Amino acid sequence: MSLVPKAFIAPMIVACAMFMESVDANVIVTALPEMARAFGRDPVTLKIAVTSYVLGLGVFIPVCGWLADRFGARTVFRTAIGIFVAGSLLCAASTSLFTFTLARFVQGVGGAMMVPVGRIIIFRVVDRSEFVRAMNYLSLPAMLGPAAGPLLGGFITTYLHWRLIFFINIPIGILGIYLTNKHIKNTREPHPGPLDWTGFVLSAGGASLFLLGLSLVGSELASGATATEMTVLGAVMLGLYVLHARRATLPLLDLRFFRVPTFQASVLGGSLFRIGLGAVPFLLPLILQEGLGMSAFKSGLITCASAFGGMFMRTLATTTLRRFGFRTVLMYNAAFSGIAIAACGAFVPGTPTWIIWVVVLLGGFFPALQFTSLNSMTYAQIESRDVGRATSLGSVVQQISLGLGVTIGGIVLQITRSLHGHPAITWSDFWPAFLVVGLCSFASIPVTRRLAHDAGDEIARGSRGPAPAKT
Repeated sequence: MSLVPKAFIAPMIVACAMFMESVDANVIVTALPEMARAFGRDPVTLKIAVTSYVLGLGVFIPVCGWLADRFGARTVFRTAIGIFVAGSLLCAASTSLFTFTLARFVQGVGGAMMVPVGRIIIFRVVDRSEFVRAMNYLSLPAMLGPAAGPLLGGFITTYLHWRLIFFINIPIGILGIYLTNKHIKNTREPHPGPLDWTGFVLSAGGASLFLLGLSLVGSELASGATATEMTVLGAVMLGLYVLHARRATLPLLDLRFFRVPTFQASVLGGSLFRIGLGAVPFLLPLILQEGLGMSAFKSGLITCASAFGGMFMRTLATTTLRRFGFRTVLMYNAAFSGIAIAACGAFVPGTPTWIIWVVVLLGGFFPALQFTSLNSMTYAQIESRDVGRATSLGSVVQQISLGLGVTIGGIVLQITRSLHGHPAITWSDFWPAFLVVGLCSFASIPVTRRLAHDAGDEIARGSRGPAPAKT
């Protein structure tokens, strides 16, 4: 009999995988300028590599629950870790932006399966009496990953070589597969039912073509006509999915949840907010390195301030929501977040480092409260039996929104540089991009304003919400 309690083993195995995914999502941002030079590309062009990773995460999330039920949670989880590690090795070996983009997509696919299936494992393995304790272990990667990623990426890029960044995942992944085989049972549902393959092809293909097409606009990788054709085809496929979802009995992504007021405000309004925030991890290291001439390591030291701001706000989130309520917090905090994001565009050569650090800190402080509020309110009016399907829809929309933020920020930056006639990006090219993505946070206010004044009050007062999602 193991001396380590089950409530600790399974969550820590899953937490290691989540930490690997969380670090990897943040580790390359400080290395982007150096990677661009290695590939002989403009740094802004690397937005497609960031977008491809988010796409891999987003489009495969809806099928994770079905795969876990069909083949077993342990089988899918360790396969996901293997895919992620393989993607990491491909990233390290990439010699062109094209191969690097494909490798990042492979990593995203692995990450998409690791996190949801890991939660399924915990839901099935851990006793209900120990569930809260188990979930607390999972909160550590979410807090530590965004702080550790920029620091590791900046240090390795400055003092070693950016390719070594991707070797961090290898020992963690191998250990994760070993512990999964040893300690986790291969649980599954007896009859998961058919998967909506038509919906998967339309939604995954449409989202991929649409976002990648937008990412290629104004880049050196494809002609304007090709980028436009991809974007239009993606939009058409997404439109066809909407028609399909209205007729299907069990659609892959059930759009009817958008009729629920709190879900609509959390996912749709929250997605407008996430568009703004999704651009910051891409734009901030660029302005610090390409605009202000900082090293990758110094850039990482500043970028991680956002994560520390988020950690501090999480200690105040519950009290703030109880005092002011969801509707008020979501409206006013969206404005504060937008201002904090837009303020990053005001950095100029000679700006004191401590001022930059404080602005970036606030750029993590206010958005963390917004994320906590949005995530808490998502299921306020969702029945327990529908939480899994609602989670799939919300997760996909959120990931696509983050990718769209990177794309929009990159496009505005390219347009500004072109209007200024600069051969390379400089500090004066960034403020319109930060302004636009900051305004995206303001755009979420009309959606949340339609909420009832008492929306989510039961959750804000500390009552229990619906059961944890399985997908």
